[in-house]
Amino acid sequence: MPRHAETRTLPYRADQMFALVADVARYPEFLPWTAAARIRSRQPVEGGEVMEADLVISFKVFREKFGSRVTLLPAEGRILTEYIDGPFRHLKSVWSFAERPDGGCDVGFEVDFEFRNAILAGVIGLVFNEAMQRIVRAFEARAKAMYG
Repeated sequence: MPRHAETRTLPYRADQMFALVADVARYPEFLPWTAAARIRSRQPVEGGEVMEADLVISFKVFREKFGSRVTLLPAEGRILTEYIDGPFRHLKSVWSFAERPDGGCDVGFEVDFEFRNAILAGVIGLVFNEAMQRIVRAFEARAKAMYG
């Protein structure tokens, strides 16, 4: 079960970073291995919104679609993702965004997942940490391009 957690201090506002991560439909524009994104539904909930989304991940010879439930909680500065369907046994991620008193914000990212397909799990396992670092760097580069 690959797990990854890290926190980065960035020179942008927490609400800017929240908006960037919450904009799932634009992930194919900048996120590695993300071939397509589609928002299935959006519903308001107390304190935010829940969206169901499909992402198509393309990695080497593998191309897999998966669905997730994304809970956007702007007042809490958190985005929670839960797996609905696709190639995983399970998938959960949490983004957190906190303003810093001296400016900028701290962005936390945690992910825990496991693929059903043992071959895909083995391929991803070999490059997992590097892949997670590339994804975080892609969000940072997107923030610099948008807010920099």
